[in-house]
Amino acid sequence: MIDPRVTRLAEQLVQHSLELGPEDKVLVHSFDIAPECVAEIVRVAQRSGAQVLTRLESSLVKRQVMLGGDDATYRTIAETEKFEMEAMTAYIALRGAPNASELSDVPETRQAQWNKLYGTPVVHETRVAKTRWVVLRWPTASMAQQAGQSTQSFEDFYFRVCTLDYAAMNRASEPLQEWMNRTDRVRIVGPGTDLQFSIRDIGCICHAGKRNIPDGECFTAPVLDSMEGVVQYNTPTRYQGQEFKNIRFEVRQGRIVDAQAGDASAKLNAILDTDEGARRFGEWSLGFNPHVLHPMNDTLFDEKIAGSFHLTPGNAYEIADNGNRSAIHWDIVCIQRPEYGGGEIYFDEVLIRKDGLFVPEALQGLNPDRLGA
Repeated sequence: MIDPRVTRLAEQLVQHSLELGPEDKVLVHSFDIAPECVAEIVRVAQRSGAQVLTRLESSLVKRQVMLGGDDATYRTIAETEKFEMEAMTAYIALRGAPNASELSDVPETRQAQWNKLYGTPVVHETRVAKTRWVVLRWPTASMAQQAGQSTQSFEDFYFRVCTLDYAAMNRASEPLQEWMNRTDRVRIVGPGTDLQFSIRDIGCICHAGKRNIPDGECFTAPVLDSMEGVVQYNTPTRYQGQEFKNIRFEVRQGRIVDAQAGDASAKLNAILDTDEGARRFGEWSLGFNPHVLHPMNDTLFDEKIAGSFHLTPGNAYEIADNGNRSAIHWDIVCIQRPEYGGGEIYFDEVLIRKDGLFVPEALQGLNPDRLGA
């Protein structure tokens, strides 16, 4: 019998995240997910009247495709999946991870080409820009290990986080969206960090269960050449199959001029040299999910940590666009709650968040105690 929590999650994806109806064509795209769970999501989506298509994949198989494929192969894959995506109005991605390091031995040059030849046309230009989409991880033993939890306790955590009242979160985020939309200058201060930039006229988007599950963030992008200063991240991050810790960027006129990550600095700089846009930032976001409190080395969770921000080298989203284009989009997280060193964020010299908690009364609805933590 199917776990009833899977059904509740499927209903949230269909009804809240995508609001599917008879006019929709939705692709359910899964990696390493149990067929019975995919089938339940398909069943719930079909109840909406939408046409439901599926693409079932394996990270192990993808590794071999990337290892043995050449640029021509990558282009053929991209053309095929771009054609498929262009026929869709909606998209659900379910990503299991039996081994989070499955792609770690794919050469950097191959990963960079995959991001350029597949990621840009299929993901950024088509799926993100032209469909209603929602992306989520799926609980696995590998994820539980990364989080330092037992498999059962991690599953309980996962479904609690993924099925919270996102409609209420959405209402609470509206004042923050309005405030960010009228903000010019942002300043971030914390251990090893003193960074300033403008977000004037970029626009802000708040996500509360509409694009990622788990969710809880408001994002914008820095005006392209406006950023000055230093940012020191305190959360581990995994990119292209490798873990990075204690990343530090020095930024001048919006460009990363110095990048350090200890023993992984060479790999970090190789990623940032993918293209010119990789050394500039395409997103800045505040995270506020009340149940996600500590890093688990999984971006879709870590970027929503309560009291965090993430500042993203690479491609900007067209819905909050500063014009930066890159094959890279790397959400790197810094937590500002007291146990992680604290910190402050100012909008036009007004203190907005201190030590991870929103200060103005209008924004306090996004603090964990008000979101049901």
